[in-house]
Amino acid sequence: MGIIAHIREEFQVIRERDPAIKSPMEVLLYPSFRVMLSYRRAHKLYQKGHYFRARAISQRAARKTGIEIHPGATIGRGFFIDHGSGVIIGETAIVGDNVTLYQGVTLGGTGKETGKRHPTIGDNVMISAGAKIIGSFTVGENSKIGAGSVVLEEVPPNCTVVGVPGRIVKRNNVKIPRSDMDQVHLPDPVKEDITVLQRENAELVNRVLDLENAVRQLTKQ
Repeated sequence: MGIIAHIREEFQVIRERDPAIKSPMEVLLYPSFRVMLSYRRAHKLYQKGHYFRARAISQRAARKTGIEIHPGATIGRGFFIDHGSGVIIGETAIVGDNVTLYQGVTLGGTGKETGKRHPTIGDNVMISAGAKIIGSFTVGENSKIGAGSVVLEEVPPNCTVVGVPGRIVKRNNVKIPRSDMDQVHLPDPVKEDITVLQRENAELVNRVLDLENAVRQLTKQ
């Protein structure tokens, strides 16, 4: 795909994904737009073995946007970074089509692996603010990663992952539509556990009260 086609695609992706856009020209100001154009150039150079030139472009883009994408990473079509400050994507990361990342996301390595060191992200995945996906494994297509989660192992397709370390709290075979790709309406396993404990506690309190009433009745007789 040529540079003009990339510009048109990035332009359209940002307009579709960010409701804050009020005029088409605003797209030109977005860090995601600027960094992806730099990444596409740097990636082509990297593939041709021009590693220094590729890194120079990517590092300049990182200084200007706060988004660091290694030119060796492989990123599919329809990729969008919302806000973007603090996003880091490692050299051997592979990102599928129609993936959305929010600020502070890391697609990193453990420091203990060689070769393929960074995660593979399937199509239509949404990764919320501050999430860290660390290691050489796959996050399956149509999955959601909750804000602040730390994911350290494989995620099957069509899952929702939250927590530190990340755990799967929802799994089904329904594709996530773009309109449902938000960071807020995700399951909260801690809240659910607390709700269960509160209900069980209330039941125990009622049983104790019933026993106390029964004892009073017996002592009156």
